[in-house]
Amino acid sequence: MCLTFCMVIPTASHAQAIKPAPPTPIDVKKVELGGTPWNPQWDQIIEKALPPEMLSSQVPQDVRQFCPRFYEMGTTDKRTFWAYFFQALAGAEAGLNPNTSVRHSEPEGAIAMRSEGLLQLSYADQKRYGCDFNWAVDRALKSNDPAKTILQPKNNLECGVKILVNQTIVQHKPLLTPSGYWSTLQPNGLSYRVFAKQMTNPPAACGLPTKSAIDKSATTKSVQDDANRRETPK
Repeated sequence: MCLTFCMVIPTASHAQAIKPAPPTPIDVKKVELGGTPWNPQWDQIIEKALPPEMLSSQVPQDVRQFCPRFYEMGTTDKRTFWAYFFQALAGAEAGLNPNTSVRHSEPEGAIAMRSEGLLQLSYADQKRYGCDFNWAVDRALKSNDPAKTILQPKNNLECGVKILVNQTIVQHKPLLTPSGYWSTLQPNGLSYRVFAKQMTNPPAACGLPTKSAIDKSATTKSVQDDANRRETPK
């Protein structure tokens, strides 16, 4: 199965405009409480990793649930939406903490598995999706060591893009499906509700009616800059 999927996953185009994404509710809260917020540079990683198919009509129709104007938007705004989408996914999966490593209990005698990084991925994804993880190197490091290849945000986020491309473009499945990789994108579950709460402040270009109290002109960087100015002694 992997040989089929991995070989046909589209590759990203590098000639593209980059636009910062708005902050998710959890990002705003992390900034307020002094936690680890979303790094604006991660937007660029995601936007650069997107293949043209993720900016086209091939994207499943249920994207409109989060971004009603997706198909009418320009490619720059579509990239910004996906950067926000993955920020929300990382918020639901790992609380925006790139060093999150969760060990899952397995039946007796089975190999213990971990979900790791911003998008809670596994080393098996290296073979399945061609992700840049190296278990041979990482096995000597502590579980939450940021030097681990699977915890490095660039590797983790680029892998997440490949997984979503495989689901939506290669397999032609919707964004929200019971057979999706992430439980947070499996509708009607508790994990999905956590994700949905983070999808309430997408880019203004999406035209999503929302009661979000977050300034629509704010970006992840501007939220952090504002917090830093408030903390700086006068």
